[in-house]
Amino acid sequence: MSNVSSLAGLTYHVKTFGCQMNLHDSERVSGLLGSCGCLEVATPDEADIVVFMTCCVREKADTHLYGQVSAMVSAPEPPHGRRVVCIGGCIAQRDGSGIREHMRNVDVVFGTRAIASLPDLIVDALNGSKKNVFADTSEDDPGFSSDLPSRREDVWHAWVPIMTGCNNFCSYCIVPYVRGRERDRAFESIIDEVRTLHEDGVREVCLLGQNVNSFGRQRYGSPRFAELLRAVGETGIERIRFTSSHPKDLSDETIAAMAETPAVMPQLHLAVQSGSTRVLKAMNRHYTREDYLALADRIKQANPGIALSTDIIVGFPGETEEDFEQTLSLVREVGFSSAFTFIYSKRPGTPAAKIDDPTPREVIQERFDRLAALVADLAHEANQVELGHTVEALVEGPSKRDTNILVGHSPKNKTVHFEIPEGHKAQDLVGKLVDVRVEEARTWYLRGPMVGDPR
Repeated sequence: MSNVSSLAGLTYHVKTFGCQMNLHDSERVSGLLGSCGCLEVATPDEADIVVFMTCCVREKADTHLYGQVSAMVSAPEPPHGRRVVCIGGCIAQRDGSGIREHMRNVDVVFGTRAIASLPDLIVDALNGSKKNVFADTSEDDPGFSSDLPSRREDVWHAWVPIMTGCNNFCSYCIVPYVRGRERDRAFESIIDEVRTLHEDGVREVCLLGQNVNSFGRQRYGSPRFAELLRAVGETGIERIRFTSSHPKDLSDETIAAMAETPAVMPQLHLAVQSGSTRVLKAMNRHYTREDYLALADRIKQANPGIALSTDIIVGFPGETEEDFEQTLSLVREVGFSSAFTFIYSKRPGTPAAKIDDPTPREVIQERFDRLAALVADLAHEANQVELGHTVEALVEGPSKRDTNILVGHSPKNKTVHFEIPEGHKAQDLVGKLVDVRVEEARTWYLRGPMVGDPR
């Protein structure tokens, strides 16, 4: 064990790429370094320790990371004369010490289950040769990162992991290979954490897992996610969200728990990926187009007015124009309030990466553009429902474009803008629930005046 007390007084900066799980892991990294006496700074240039928390779901993430890490070579000298560059997350787990083949200035590599080892690795790097890379990508089970200290980005919001890993092995996805198989956290541990967060003033939690709907299967023998939602709702926490949900495992019990637990927000992200049953089978998604449409209908019947969002991949190998048209028609039929759309990115090591696809890039791009236009139209249409109504928003902070405007999110996860009312200060409203009368409903946000008092 290294003497981590030697890190006291060093500055650090954490840069996060990718999903909510990475955001949570970054908060644990910050908490861990803070517990060693390190001081957080706003930019990598000011930092003695720079940590990149990485994602490898799409090729663009690799390219972005290489650029940012390479830029550290010409960065100003750090406060204490020696900068340690660390790579964590999924790319670290995938590539290990081989990262140095592409990024020669990396000192430390730590995998998805090795966050706790980071301080020791940094000390080893500071005491060792610059020619070495200190790596920990062990796949041993060290417990959950939730057991580590945390420095949350927002005092009013918290990520709460309920499981890690994935058993689904979708043919395009690298996650099971870098996050491992599903491991459930103890039911009581989750409830205790949410109860403590509520007592600390947190108003909204997001339950995290690669497939939250299967929570409980590994530890208890059968899924317990519906039961977990109800129990979290009994802690007193005001807002509950969760991600990610796999359609094949979303049970009627969970749909009922969503409807019957007031704190569960009326919004669900349910990745469909394609509207073609043929493509879904090639993706190894384990449901058909008809299955998904029937599921969406049951969700809407149990939760009237719920906002559904999704993920869609365009250009999966072998996708035809007919397949793509089926995706467009499914999107129209479900009426998603928003969607994350992606052009297929080949991930080495996945089954889909072995499939040759002669479809020209310009054809895939044209399809993507058509889908993006449809998604925007549906988002605009969905927001018109709120026009003239009052929505509750949890205030997050000032707009980046105009500090006189505050930004929050509604229960349906719609972005809400409103001017700071006379007699109020921005800092006094952040983390509060406010009512906003919607006078403007744009494609990606709602806007209007705050009415009544914050709470």
